[in-house]
Amino acid sequence: MARPAPAAEELISDNRKARHDYHILETFEAGMVLEGTEVKAIREGRVNLRDTYVRLEGAEAWVLGMHVGAYSHAGYATHDPVRKRKLLLHRDELNKLLGKTTEKGLTVVPLRMYLKKGRVKLAIGLAKGKNTIDKRETIRRRELDREARAAVKERQR
Repeated sequence: MARPAPAAEELISDNRKARHDYHILETFEAGMVLEGTEVKAIREGRVNLRDTYVRLEGAEAWVLGMHVGAYSHAGYATHDPVRKRKLLLHRDELNKLLGKTTEKGLTVVPLRMYLKKGRVKLAIGLAKGKNTIDKRETIRRRELDREARAAVKERQR
């Protein structure tokens, strides 16, 4: 019996703090080198991207600080929850990231993790840090939008 086709993208984890702390200039999609129990734990949603960052070393990209909890049905075979994991990017994407981060002082941050055609993907973004004033402006704009939506909803009643 054939399995149903997987959804186009199934969100597993989102790093909302990254969008609060950084201006995202460009995004990339990266695969990851994972162990079997890590994939199963990620499918269960046992992943945290909050304090995660990407380091570019030589001609490779590594994601550090990502916590992948233990798989619920794991026996003796387990994985290190916070080990560094290699990102799989095309050579031109990697060269672009290396160039931008060294010359302009930009950084690379993970934005969200999702399943695409059964594979775990990590969306990473080329980012520039926000200062405190920018963060306050973002919060103020979000509150104004929320109040405007509430006013429109109230007016429609």
